[in-house]
Amino acid sequence: MLRRMECGSARCGPVSEGCVRCIEGSKMVLLVTGKCGWGCDYCPVSLEKKGLDVVYANEGRVFSDEEVISEAESMDARGTGITGGDPLVSMDRTLHYIRLLKERFGPDHQIHLYTATMDPEKVRLLEEAGLDEIRFHPMEDKWSDMASTRLAEIAGHTRMKVGIEVPALPGREADLIAMVQYARSVGVDFVNLNELEFSESNWDMMDIHGYSVKDDVSSAVAGSEETAMKVLKKARGMDVHFCSSAFKDGIQLRRRLIRRAIHISEPYQQVTEDGTLVRGFVKGEPSEVASELESLGVPSELYVRTETGAEVAPWVLEDISGSLAHKAWLSEQYPTADGLEVERTPLNRGEPSE
Repeated sequence: MLRRMECGSARCGPVSEGCVRCIEGSKMVLLVTGKCGWGCDYCPVSLEKKGLDVVYANEGRVFSDEEVISEAESMDARGTGITGGDPLVSMDRTLHYIRLLKERFGPDHQIHLYTATMDPEKVRLLEEAGLDEIRFHPMEDKWSDMASTRLAEIAGHTRMKVGIEVPALPGREADLIAMVQYARSVGVDFVNLNELEFSESNWDMMDIHGYSVKDDVSSAVAGSEETAMKVLKKARGMDVHFCSSAFKDGIQLRRRLIRRAIHISEPYQQVTEDGTLVRGFVKGEPSEVASELESLGVPSELYVRTETGAEVAPWVLEDISGSLAHKAWLSEQYPTADGLEVERTPLNRGEPSE
């Protein structure tokens, strides 16, 4: 039975355990390499990662095991999604991270992995390392000819959950339905259909295939959702999940940001309902700013000195900004490694200088 979910997503049957962790915002995204030899023109991987041998834990580039563990701890991660590029391009690194995460967080830390490589021997090694769930991304020219792949061999010889995850390319419902039917016949556990999105790195596909944008506020491609819904209506006994672009941003990402913000925020920072951090800043010589804050009765636990002045609890700074001789402003930021600023609000004497 087709069931609607939040933000336009839908499902036939239950979603996979990896998706459960993602939906609740407790999954860390670990990109183990940006390298991939498959060349999908719809690949949305960002330009700072695509084709490069880099490692990212969520939004931050990492260079050590300690940084990976620290990022997982910062959001109290209950699972990890290993992605790329194609993680199987760098098998040793991928196996190492699976073992590292399982050893640090235990067997209940659910790990799933995305790959286009259907190699039974590599799948065996991944299972031995502790991988819980593997999601294959067959090339689109195989969707109606899945019998020519090694998927059946893999699904029949592993205890891991096996899934297929591909974008719902507009107008390709016949091929996708054939893929779903084959998956059911060989014992694949689930199929995920993602709403096709454009990005800076895959913009050429829009012209190549004549795609258009769904609306003025989305990065989704017109027709992708409609294609996915046609497939879900033909699922017939197969667990199929359609994940919309809005669902990824409005539910999955938002909940992950909230989770991380709550875990990393200081007593002098405010977490918003969208998972951003509101921070208050005063610019000036640190000791002078500290003296001014003390004279205004600001408790010591609600501010901290910085190299350029002080960070002050935003609710306090709003009350006292009119009495300050120094420039003050509020900064709303993502609670991510890059600390991207969403909005800056001057509180006195105009916009603070950089």
